[in-house]
Amino acid sequence: MTDEEIVALYWQRDEQAIAHTRHKYGAYLFTIARNILCDHRDSEESVSDAYLRAWRSMPPQRPLYLGPYLAKITRALAIDRFRARKRIKRQAGEFALSLSELEECIPDHSDVPRQVNAKLLSESIDVFLQELPAIQRCVFTERYFYLDPLKEIARRHDMSESKAKSMLLRIRARLRDHLREEGYYT
Repeated sequence: MTDEEIVALYWQRDEQAIAHTRHKYGAYLFTIARNILCDHRDSEESVSDAYLRAWRSMPPQRPLYLGPYLAKITRALAIDRFRARKRIKRQAGEFALSLSELEECIPDHSDVPRQVNAKLLSESIDVFLQELPAIQRCVFTERYFYLDPLKEIARRHDMSESKAKSMLLRIRARLRDHLREEGYYT
């Protein structure tokens, strides 16, 4: 079933929409949640919550690409659940590792209103990512949005783990320089 057909079922308030969503995207969403939470049960609950949030958001939302839409919902819910467990510093999962890698190049501006700063920072990062070659953009996104392990990213792109790691190191350095030019660093 196509994304358009599934979204149409949501708009018709047909409960089959969730069954079709689970069939088409369940494993994908579970992987996203598991990469953040490192816990099977919490990951399943986050995915179930994502189905509920999708049900509640359509209508009025009508996403053109259902997969990324659901991924964004699942990721946000998993991050919320991760933070609620208050184990950020003790957690050794991919999420904590990914965040620690990015901490050195994304500044913390507590004095600037958070939402405005986050939006501007997000737009600046989007501009930076659009300027990257496709392979670098994919590796960066897989690591820091989907939170995939380095080993899996390297395998997927037919490169060594050390090459993927050094590529990410160089991208983070370029991101830091880009953000410095944009005024996010002093």
